[in-house]
Amino acid sequence: MKSFLMKLRILLNKTLLALGSVFYKITFGMFPASMFYMSVKSGHINTDVKVVSEDNESVTIAKFNKYGVMVRDDFKILATTDLHLGDDPKLRKKAFQMLANHITNSRPDLVIFTGDIILSKFQQFDAVQFAKFMEKIGVFWTICFGNHEAREDKGFFKRLLLEGVRTYPHCLVKNGPEELFGYGNHYINILNGKDTLQQTLFLFDSGRDILDKYRAEHGVPEDLQGYDFIKKDQIEWYKSRIDLLREEYGDFKSMVFMHIPLPEYAEAITGNDKDGWKFTDNYKIIYGSAYESVGCSPFNSGMFDAILEKESTQAVFSGHDHVNDYCVLYKGIYLVYNQCCGYETYGLSEKKECDEKDWPLGVTIVKIHINGSFDLAQRFNSMYLKEIYEKKQLEKAQKKK
Repeated sequence: MKSFLMKLRILLNKTLLALGSVFYKITFGMFPASMFYMSVKSGHINTDVKVVSEDNESVTIAKFNKYGVMVRDDFKILATTDLHLGDDPKLRKKAFQMLANHITNSRPDLVIFTGDIILSKFQQFDAVQFAKFMEKIGVFWTICFGNHEAREDKGFFKRLLLEGVRTYPHCLVKNGPEELFGYGNHYINILNGKDTLQQTLFLFDSGRDILDKYRAEHGVPEDLQGYDFIKKDQIEWYKSRIDLLREEYGDFKSMVFMHIPLPEYAEAITGNDKDGWKFTDNYKIIYGSAYESVGCSPFNSGMFDAILEKESTQAVFSGHDHVNDYCVLYKGIYLVYNQCCGYETYGLSEKKECDEKDWPLGVTIVKIHINGSFDLAQRFNSMYLKEIYEKKQLEKAQKKK
């Protein structure tokens, strides 16, 4: 029954989206204002990435040349987080236009969203619209849940949100094993040869808040309150999949993506909001700044220890903290904040007085080389502000005429 209702809701959302598109065209973009995917100008990427194989918890992809032959080449990922797309038509159009600019100019092979993406009043509808927007650009993409996307750990509406986007051809997200905490725990294998694993990307549902029902199982003290953590079953799944992949491919490198940062991120900084934050001596600073405390769980479930134990993962990427955009190296592991790309949420202007050109909004570019090593780069929305300003000035001049 639930499966039928889910399919019916998805069909209804797609139908409403199609009708909305018709009205948007015949009213010349006046109605409905919520049709953000129609209003954003974007190019189309003719991707050379193809899906090699897939199952309920994984996808294997590779790059191919025009003759259909798998090639050895660098692989580019664009990662971003916390779009917090709500119900302000102007702000979400701005966020989507910035995102479209970044994607079409960077031309990544894969886009990864680390949670808190669609938070609007009509969330299920807008999630489908979001998937349609990504389909319009034509790039492969995936997502993991944030703490705001659904107010449930495992339930009908959270599953509906996932099913609503994963039916689109370029969306690679998987439900993940049913026995695991949350939805969307999955991994993506990137090949650069028939038997060569260039990188594996693990994505986790990092939950919402610490709930009493998990305390006994995980040994969480009664007085600990705060954001959620990666659960034991997720950690064991991660370790077992690394073992299985090693049996097939030998030693390989991997990356981990989630929304809520691991507690190890918090040990990189010290201070407070009033006096400011600075980096500690135990971490090597690669780039970026800290403008707020780390919103990690007060309970350390041992995910970072598992990463050290398996000796595969070289970087962890998270979101959640909108104005922290640093990357640090700790015990040989890169701890990276993806750049936040949203305008309908708190940002640096709430933390300190500064002009929009100084806001750290944007995307993170990860370039994975053939041998599995990688480079990181930040791209900021501010690079397009001059273009927007000049366009507004031109429109004002035309109106005066």
